[in-house]
Amino acid sequence: MIHYIGIIIAVLVGVPLLIYGVRRHRRRVWIAQHQPTPPVAVPVRTAPVSAVGTMDFTGKVAIVTGGGTGLGRCVSLSLARRGAKVVLASRNPEHLDAVAAEIKALGGEAMTYPLDVRDPAKVEEMVSKVVERFGRIDVLVNNAAGNFAIPAEKLTPNGWNAVIGIVLNGTFYCSSAVGRQMIAQGGGSIVNIVANYASSGAPGVIHSGAAKAGVLNLTRSLAVEWGRHNIRVNAFAPGAMVTASASKNLGYDTPEIQEKIRRAIPLSRLTGAEEMAEYVVFLASDQAAYITGDLMTADAGLGLPRGLMDLHSS
Repeated sequence: MIHYIGIIIAVLVGVPLLIYGVRRHRRRVWIAQHQPTPPVAVPVRTAPVSAVGTMDFTGKVAIVTGGGTGLGRCVSLSLARRGAKVVLASRNPEHLDAVAAEIKALGGEAMTYPLDVRDPAKVEEMVSKVVERFGRIDVLVNNAAGNFAIPAEKLTPNGWNAVIGIVLNGTFYCSSAVGRQMIAQGGGSIVNIVANYASSGAPGVIHSGAAKAGVLNLTRSLAVEWGRHNIRVNAFAPGAMVTASASKNLGYDTPEIQEKIRRAIPLSRLTGAEEMAEYVVFLASDQAAYITGDLMTADAGLGLPRGLMDLHSS
């Protein structure tokens, strides 16, 4: 009798304990299965404060297409002042020699190369010559351009092809040839010169608008493709510059027309190539090390919608 009582007590006590143990085990398994995965640490690369702000190009090699006049000349001189070895590429050798002399007078080093960017074989040859002399290419400024104001219905196929060939095809040929060198050496910076109408419309210069819109797309596409090679690709849209070629080709080379443009600019002034060149150099420099695929516009607000402002302006 006592034996049976012991068995009953053991069952009454043991079964609840067994059930409790099974439930506890199941709960632990459930918690393990549903517990959030610990976050994986993401490597963060930060530049020391002392390195931010540097625009020193000492020891670097920069190619500037259209480097003999206007914005290209000013970019070339600015890079040379900051220590870069500058390769001046343009169709007119006389312009190149004059700028090279200015760079040498500054104590810098310049290489000239007569080049039509529409010829891919010549572009490849130029890149080979530059690498042969300097060993690397750190900066490419695609500045070569062609433009003229004309109504769309009067634009000929030759006129269309000339601008598309220089601006869009030329930018691709140079970026492709130089980009392969930058990939091989581990990085570099490319700045493409566009216009504030590259992402909108370009009445009066539809050939240029179409070409520069293509360059803007090329810029953003290459920024993604070549980012893993430490190559930055950006675009710069300058404002209404008063230069000999731009003013004449686009029809604002008279004081009267320049005054009309000035009134349309929110900051009420036109600009010059010297001022615009500094923004280009900034994008090419290590100061812009975290910027790629970007369009920087420096037009004093000219490209912004005016809304109702014209109704209230005198």
